[in-house]
Amino acid sequence: MKRPTLAVVAARAGVSKSSVSRVVNGETTVAPEIRDVVMQAVRELGYVPNAAARNLVTRRTDAVAVVVSDPPKGVVSDDPLFSTVVRTVSRELEAVGRRVVLILAESDESRARVERYVAGGHVDGVMLVALHGADPLPAALARMGLPVASFNRTAAADVPYVALDNAGGAALAVRHLLERGRRRIATITGPLDLYESRERLEGYRAALRDTGRRSIVALGDFTRVSGAEAMRQLLEDDPDLDAVFAANDLMAIGALRTLHQAGRRVPDDVAVVGFDDIEAAAYTTPALTSVRSSMADQATATVRLLLALIEGGPRKPVIMPNELVVRESS
Repeated sequence: MKRPTLAVVAARAGVSKSSVSRVVNGETTVAPEIRDVVMQAVRELGYVPNAAARNLVTRRTDAVAVVVSDPPKGVVSDDPLFSTVVRTVSRELEAVGRRVVLILAESDESRARVERYVAGGHVDGVMLVALHGADPLPAALARMGLPVASFNRTAAADVPYVALDNAGGAALAVRHLLERGRRRIATITGPLDLYESRERLEGYRAALRDTGRRSIVALGDFTRVSGAEAMRQLLEDDPDLDAVFAANDLMAIGALRTLHQAGRRVPDDVAVVGFDDIEAAAYTTPALTSVRSSMADQATATVRLLLALIEGGPRKPVIMPNELVVRESS
């Protein structure tokens, strides 16, 4: 059977072809009674809009690119929370009829391919994930005039984003340790080319600065191994430290292992606080105190920001709240 055309639907509904076109393209200026008769004709005839023709009219592809700009080592994309972000983004976009195009950009060459793909008009907008400090991709995409939203802050000032209150969450963790009577509080940072790492470090320093205590800093890279190694270095450099704030839970879990191997009791000798409140935090020994931040909520908010930008909405950044979940480790 031949597929029914727009003209056939218009004849069945008793309206013009332009009215049918406006209805099937989702325009809101059509009178409700016209919309009803058109949709009735569409159902009766089994009419399926021609996507290519519709896209020529609406200049929409109904596709969104989710670009993960992470180095081959996968500092962020190897994090267990990353799958939560990708699943949430896919679910939110598919719920509003948008196709998801997931692209990994691990090198200069792959970023150049992303730019060419986006410039080719294949997507209506771009969501950026796992950006590192000097990454040129956000600014390059923003210059194209296409809607771009970032999951976390970027170096490109004109790219709107959704971020956690990283500094506030870190300060919350440190104040908790101070209230528990801890006097020598160290921190294990994430990679400092990530905004969230730098912000958590600043929150840690600000909370200590208010009390006149000095910072004790070790560098990590958001992995368990780096947390264990950083904790080992901290104990060598300052055997009297009595607390540590790790900038994510994976590093905190690594720190717990080192403390156990060193014969330090947690929290009696050294209290430990992490950040993210991943599922494993409740199952460590002892259970890990952590700053809870919902990656799913942050991902949902980023999708909604991008969809609003596609519709011409405001370019305002969004900051997500967090809270401290106190467990046995502190």
